[in-house]
Amino acid sequence: MSETNNQYRRPAGAPMRRGPMGGGPMRGMGGGKAKDTKGALGKLISYCGGQAGMILFALILAAIGAVFTIIGPNRLSLLTDYIYDGLSGGASSEEMAEDIQNQIINGEIDLLAVLPEGTDIEDIDLTDTDNELTREVLSHIALSEEYQTAHGNDGIDMDGILGVALLLIGIYLASAVCNFVQHYIMQTVTQRTAKRLRGDIDTKINRLPLKYFSGAAAGDVLSRMTNDVDMIGQAMSNSLSNLVTAVAQFIGCLIMMYYTNWIMATTTVLTTLIGLILMVVIMSRSQKYFTARQESLGALNGYIEEMYSGHDMIRILNAEEEVKEKFSSMNQAVKNANFRSQFLSGLMQPLMAFIGNLGYVAVCVVGAVQMINGQITFGVITAFLIYTRLFESPLRQVSQAMTQVQSCAAASERVFEFLAEEEMEDESGKTRRIERVRGEVEFQHVKFAYPSAPEKEIIHDFSIRVKPGEKVAIVGPTGAGKTTLVNLLMRFFEPTGGTILIDGVPTRDIPRSNVHSQFGMVLQDTWLFEGTVRENLLYNTEGVSDEQMIQACRACGIHSFIQALPQGYDSVLRDNTAISAGQKQLMTIARAMIQNSPMLILDEATSSVDTKTEMLTQQAMDRLTDKRTSFVIAHRLSTIKNADMILVMRDGDIVEQGSHEELLRRNGFYAELYNSQFEQVS
Repeated sequence: MSETNNQYRRPAGAPMRRGPMGGGPMRGMGGGKAKDTKGALGKLISYCGGQAGMILFALILAAIGAVFTIIGPNRLSLLTDYIYDGLSGGASSEEMAEDIQNQIINGEIDLLAVLPEGTDIEDIDLTDTDNELTREVLSHIALSEEYQTAHGNDGIDMDGILGVALLLIGIYLASAVCNFVQHYIMQTVTQRTAKRLRGDIDTKINRLPLKYFSGAAAGDVLSRMTNDVDMIGQAMSNSLSNLVTAVAQFIGCLIMMYYTNWIMATTTVLTTLIGLILMVVIMSRSQKYFTARQESLGALNGYIEEMYSGHDMIRILNAEEEVKEKFSSMNQAVKNANFRSQFLSGLMQPLMAFIGNLGYVAVCVVGAVQMINGQITFGVITAFLIYTRLFESPLRQVSQAMTQVQSCAAASERVFEFLAEEEMEDESGKTRRIERVRGEVEFQHVKFAYPSAPEKEIIHDFSIRVKPGEKVAIVGPTGAGKTTLVNLLMRFFEPTGGTILIDGVPTRDIPRSNVHSQFGMVLQDTWLFEGTVRENLLYNTEGVSDEQMIQACRACGIHSFIQALPQGYDSVLRDNTAISAGQKQLMTIARAMIQNSPMLILDEATSSVDTKTEMLTQQAMDRLTDKRTSFVIAHRLSTIKNADMILVMRDGDIVEQGSHEELLRRNGFYAELYNSQFEQVS
């Protein structure tokens, strides 16, 4: 095979193509941990500067919503007290005992009538409220009809309850409105930012020099445009507001608990700290198993894909047992790592549930003791039960949000690192254009070394003049510099020395887009996307009639094949469409014919097809190159016998030059290459 054309082919080590019709790379994976978290987040904040006001307003609303949520339990305790007071009269044990004593002395209550059955009046000391029997008697008397009538209790204060209930409805409604508005704002900001990032990445792609893509994995840019941008969007829409809400709720709960009752507040904090310590210990122990799980799972998936793709060869070599044994070993490693990681992580939920229940029990016990002692009301205990739940929730939210923020920082670092890559020279000031190209091309003492290895010169003092309409074939062993010449001609790279001219005009003085528009290209890797046959043939070409399109397809011998498709030229090409490699190649040749550029570049267009298809492809290319200046990179020397000029390259130099017959008569390097292929075929 010829050298890889870096503009169109997969760089070494990049993922295989998985897109429609082989036209796109497989999605990569972003994430990881940022090298500079503060710097990456700072760049993201700066990038969103135009929407800072909306973001700040949304975060303020999130904090206000959290504050309203925190205020609720405090008012709810008042509601509980209204109900409790209505049922119990609202008095403490001491006050109740004193009140009952006064009413008994004043004759308002007949003590004998209200005493529980079997109770001796001589055993009762109403002043000793710590005595269990006394408390039981007091409770019985307080609930008796005689005491309620004598005490003048009017029952539950419904007006007070209604007022508190309406206030609570208003508080929770305001909290819901704040949360809804902030969520709407953050979603709007997020989608705008994600759209802008994707647009900037797309624009950046067209501004990057070819050297960037030759050194980057094929799926890397796609991963930055999809996974990384999505990660940033998720963090902005969810984690940022959740983090603010959680912090506000945590601080607010802490303040309100200590404001309400410092003893129960300390009890809640201590029980929660126990849970946090246990959680940190478990997380530190389980992290290595999560890492082992991902590594073993990745190894297993890679092995499965490798064995699946080579399934036929495994059968031929009778290696099924060896494959089974290795798969079983790797599968066991995945199972062990999964069990350990899931077992330890599975402890988190019941542990936090246990700590939460422990907090409830502690609050109830401490609160009951204080209530009995008359230090707090029943409503305070009710409020604290809610605060206990509200206090634990932010801790989990903060933990999750911080994890997402770290992932967001890593994604931001990758995206802004890409956007900061060195771009090609700005050519907006170049006004010179070439129109009505005749097709004369000249290389004058051209030299070139790749930017990544400037000391290693690939092209050494290369000079040649190609007349309009000539067909020039470039041959030579792998690494000779064949495709590099084409990249220089197309201005994918700039020469480190010398000049390239088209119709006497140096290409460096012409915008790249103007140079590119003068060439049609047919490559070894056929590129067809998911769309109709018509859309593939007329891609980025306007003003072409159906008759011209059909004529090009007839010239390439694919008109009958296209007509046989279910919808003809309107048939949609997909992965499962029955179309051979040769038919794909002929379609790309027809597309180049329809483009009708004055010059052509053919890079190993027949190297991956069979002999019969090669003949059809060769005939189509002969029609395509007729009266056009064309450059043909070929490995099969039998396909370039009719070339007007053959350039034989070795180690960046032209070692021979001439027609096929002339070069064979010289019996030099070309003849050696040709004869070696002939011997291999025979």
